[in-house]
Amino acid sequence: MTGFEIYLRPSAVKDMDRLRKYDAVMVADGMEIHLSHNPTKESKSRIKRLRGISNPDYRLRLVDFRVFYNVDNLKHTVNVMRILHKDQTHRYYKEVQK
Repeated sequence: MTGFEIYLRPSAVKDMDRLRKYDAVMVADGMEIHLSHNPTKESKSRIKRLRGISNPDYRLRLVDFRVFYNVDNLKHTVNVMRILHKDQTHRYYKEVQK
C-alpha cells in the first residue's frame, strides 16, 4: 500500500511561513514521518484523536508545535488545517468549538 498524500490548507501554509527555518524543517520532517503512513494510529504522546471537535479530527505533537489535520481514508490524503505553537492551541480549540 502506498502512503498518504499530505496537503496543507492555505492557513497551514501561512503558519509554516511564520516559523523559523529550523522549526519549519522539523515540522515538515515530522509530518512526513508520522502522517504519510499511518496518520490515524493514536499514541500516548504523538497522535491524538480530538473529541468534541468536528474539524479537525486529529492532532500531531511535534516538540513545541501542534499539527491539526483530517484524514480521508478513501483518497489516502491528510489535510493539514493548522500548525501552531503549543501556546496558541487553547485559543484555537475555543475557535473551532464555536
